[in-house]
Amino acid sequence: MSEILDSSKTRLFVDAELGAGLSIGVSPSQAHYLSQVLRLKSGDKVALFNGRDGEWIAGVDGAGRGWCSLSVEIQSRRQLAEPDLWLVFAPIKRARIDFVAQKATELGVSRIQPVMTRYTQVNRVNTDRLAANAIEAAEQCGRLTVPAVEDPLALDQLMAGWPTERRILLCDERGDAPGAREALAEKSGAPWAVVIGPEGGFHPDEREKLRRLPQSTAVSLGPRILRADTAVVSALSIWQALVGDWR
Repeated sequence: MSEILDSSKTRLFVDAELGAGLSIGVSPSQAHYLSQVLRLKSGDKVALFNGRDGEWIAGVDGAGRGWCSLSVEIQSRRQLAEPDLWLVFAPIKRARIDFVAQKATELGVSRIQPVMTRYTQVNRVNTDRLAANAIEAAEQCGRLTVPAVEDPLALDQLMAGWPTERRILLCDERGDAPGAREALAEKSGAPWAVVIGPEGGFHPDEREKLRRLPQSTAVSLGPRILRADTAVVSALSIWQALVGDWR
């Protein structure tokens, strides 16, 4: 099985059910990629995943203009549980928000939630573009799921409906809350969200509301002021190292 997996260098995320003997068609863009960019031929192998059924090896049955048929052969990896981790962040400009979606996916986020704050400088978010970046990153990094990409919400709206069981790792330049490391360790099995503010930080009223939430643990990301995209990577890395699947 490992030899079959190693021989397949291409991974695709698909919506279809996966199982031995099934035949599936891919999207026109995926068909173009397989047949025109990679120039795969009948019998060549690709790896498929859908976030539910693990990863499967499939062979190319045939391809034409705008279509490609694949025959699912054998499961190469079982579906495994992944961290229940949300990223809540204030949107930033286009190239950098693409970076955020890619790196959040690579770092194991299960949900990407843009949030509009008082100091957010971006008014519109192309969630289809974010989702496409997340899919591409998942295909490249080897994970078996793709994070859900949600429509933007106002911060007050998000807080009003916040799940009581979901902990918050609040990135706050004012410094760590007492016992932040211990609080993270104690709640290692709980669902979490990493919350990152906009360039310039949260408005003082927003910060105080977030810090007062009983689920919230405020942490500093060090003595230097980080750009929002750098803060995302730093905070997610800290969480994975202390609470997540890097331990």
